[in-house]
Amino acid sequence: MSPPLQVAHHEDVDLAYLDHGGSGGWPLLVVAGLGGGRLAYPAGFLGALTEVGFRVASYDPRDVGASTRFTGARRPAPWRALLGGGEPAYSAEDLTDDAVAVLDALGWDRASVFGMSFGGLVAQRLALRHPDRIASVTSMCAVPSDAGRLSVLRHLHLDFIRRTAALDFPATPEGDLETAVAVARLSGSPAYPVDERAVREALAAVPVEGVRDDQAQSRMLRAPWHGPRLRDLRAPTLVLHGDRDPVVRPSAARAIARAVPGAHLEIVPGLGHDLPAPLWGRFADRIRANADRRGNGPSGGW
Repeated sequence: MSPPLQVAHHEDVDLAYLDHGGSGGWPLLVVAGLGGGRLAYPAGFLGALTEVGFRVASYDPRDVGASTRFTGARRPAPWRALLGGGEPAYSAEDLTDDAVAVLDALGWDRASVFGMSFGGLVAQRLALRHPDRIASVTSMCAVPSDAGRLSVLRHLHLDFIRRTAALDFPATPEGDLETAVAVARLSGSPAYPVDERAVREALAAVPVEGVRDDQAQSRMLRAPWHGPRLRDLRAPTLVLHGDRDPVVRPSAARAIARAVPGAHLEIVPGLGHDLPAPLWGRFADRIRANADRRGNGPSGGW
C-alpha cells in the first residue's frame, strides 16, 4: 500500500510527495525520469533501498502528476525543445529548488539523491546548486548537466526519439497504458528481458499520463540551466549506465565521470534504459556505498 500523499510548497508551486519509510535510515530522495513522478520507481526497488539503510522519499516534479501543472505554456514537441527557442516556462534552477522544498517539508537538512534519466540530470544540478543539502549523488542513464544542446544530441540515440514519436495509440487511459508499455519495451535491457505482464500490472496501479504529456516534457527539457559546472560538484558521485542503453549513449556517463572530481563510474553489461528486478539489490548496495563515502554510514551517525 502506498504511503499517504503529502504536499510541499515552493513559492506558488505545490509538490506532491511520498515518504516511503525506513525509519532511522539516512535520507534519500529519488527523482523520476522525464514524465515520471512519485510512483515512477518500482516498489521492490524502493524496498531494496530501505533494506540497505535508507529512508526513501519520492515526489511529483512541477508539471507532473498531482503537482502544479503549467498547462498554459505551450511548447513544441520534446525533441524540438532540445534545440531551444521561445521563452521557457521555468528554469532548471526552479526544478532543483522544488526538490529542496520537498526536503524542507520532510525535515531533512541533508540527504542523498538518486535520479535516473532526466532525474539523473536533476540530481546532478541539485547537488551543484545546493551543495549544503546534498550528501551524495547517484546519476543513472543520464546526460551531463552542463552539456550544450548539440552535445546532448550527440549523447542520445536519435532512433529512439524517432520510434517513440511514431507511437500512435488512442488518447484514452487504455491508450496511455499501451504507450507506457511500448516505451518500456523500447527502453528494455537485452540481458534482462522485459516482463510485459509485470510491467502492465505495475503501470495499471500508477498514473501514466506523463508518458503522453509531450507538452510537459517539452517544458521540462526547455528549462535553461545557468548554474555551476560539473567540475564544481564535490559530493560523492556515482555514475551508473548500461552498455546497451537505447536512449542515452554510455559516452554521457563517461563525460560525467570525467568532469566530476572523484566520481565512480560503473558501466553495467547488458543493461538498457530501465531498472530490471534482478539488479535492484546490486544498485541499492552501490547507492549505499556511495553515500558511505562521506561518513554517512552507521559509523558516521545515521
